[in-house]
Amino acid sequence: MQLRAVCRPGLVVPLAGALALSSPAQAAATTGPSGSDTVWIMTASALVLLMCLPGLSLFYGGLVRGKNFLSVLVQVGAIAAAASLLWVLVGYSLTFNGDIGGWIGGLGQFGLAHLAPVRSDTNLPENSFALFQLCFAAITPALMAGAWVDRARFGWVVGFCALWGLVVYVPVAHWIWGGGWMASRFGTLDFAGGIVVHTTAGVSALVAAWLLGPRMGWPRTLMLPHSPSLTMIGAGLLWVGWFGFNGGSTFTGNGAAASAILATHTAAATAALTWLALERVVVGKPTSIGFATGAVAGLATVTPAAGFIAPGAAVVFGALSVAICFPMIHLVKNRWRIDDSLDVFAVHGVGGMTGSILLAVFIAPSLGGAGYAPGMDFGRQLEGQVLGVVVTALWSALASVALGWAVSKVLPMRASEDEEREGLDITAHGERAWEMD
Repeated sequence: MQLRAVCRPGLVVPLAGALALSSPAQAAATTGPSGSDTVWIMTASALVLLMCLPGLSLFYGGLVRGKNFLSVLVQVGAIAAAASLLWVLVGYSLTFNGDIGGWIGGLGQFGLAHLAPVRSDTNLPENSFALFQLCFAAITPALMAGAWVDRARFGWVVGFCALWGLVVYVPVAHWIWGGGWMASRFGTLDFAGGIVVHTTAGVSALVAAWLLGPRMGWPRTLMLPHSPSLTMIGAGLLWVGWFGFNGGSTFTGNGAAASAILATHTAAATAALTWLALERVVVGKPTSIGFATGAVAGLATVTPAAGFIAPGAAVVFGALSVAICFPMIHLVKNRWRIDDSLDVFAVHGVGGMTGSILLAVFIAPSLGGAGYAPGMDFGRQLEGQVLGVVVTALWSALASVALGWAVSKVLPMRASEDEEREGLDITAHGERAWEMD
């Protein structure tokens, strides 16, 4: 059974102390399609696409210098479009159609052929399930764009991300969500993408930033965001869209989805305020960029566990996301000397990994969680989560090095110094985001 559709219908477990809220449940398979659940999953799909277009575009676009704003929007859009086409052709089938040795699916649903009226492990028409999963496959490689803004060539970006989706995202999604070896042998859980989405994209983004090298003048030159207001708008769209990201992963339009959404919102609110408080102490002023970054860190951290924990437990996820992601930004840039331009690894990658491991603690019934699967306990669940994070991180890193190098032999990886100096908007696309007459 696909783990994102494990059902504990009507489960209510009292929480210890102040976290006394009802626990979540995930979707139950039924004998026929549910109209209400189908409507919800279609709505959730639209919300996930909203996260990418325009949410992620504006979030990243506001953080770069004005001469590169348009290039970020085009990159995010092109990555999502390429990933969508590949998902329709082969990605869905390789992820969810059968299982070959626990490693990959088959090609029996090439081009989304032979979709069932009802997917067996949900109560949804399979085409709606495939659409929802398409939106995940589209936004995941787009997350990486924040690591190489200002300097990566457009052709290399699209080529690398297209291959990355097939070599990294699809296998990992199968290992955990498609009946593969991580879930079936070790009980690894990932409710909505802490490992499949955020760990893969975060680690690969760090590798890509290292391969490309730093931006011209970095770190000596201060490279300020050209529009914090656009970043705030993008963060707001991400926050709202994340309700579909996590709430839709229940595959039901009932209280299970509401519980996952409550956990999502709680973690984001906690993290945003905690980041502001930490900025006030460390840099003297709470900033809009800090609020937006904190919210995204909280969202990434709660994602792997949102449907397995009580909503009140998400306060811990939000606070810990800041405690870990905030110093990680400085570690990557000041100690490792890697110019991960928009902190994709420190926020998305580290947040996703942190939440994936915290899941093993807060899924416990004593803390209001959904409870361990039969044969699992805290020790075995922790082992499964750590294994999932470590193996996925290693696979993502090794595959990204190989893919980044291979694609660069056909499509140059980095813009020239003159192109970087003038800005990618005009040199790559022949347009300017802002015409000032």
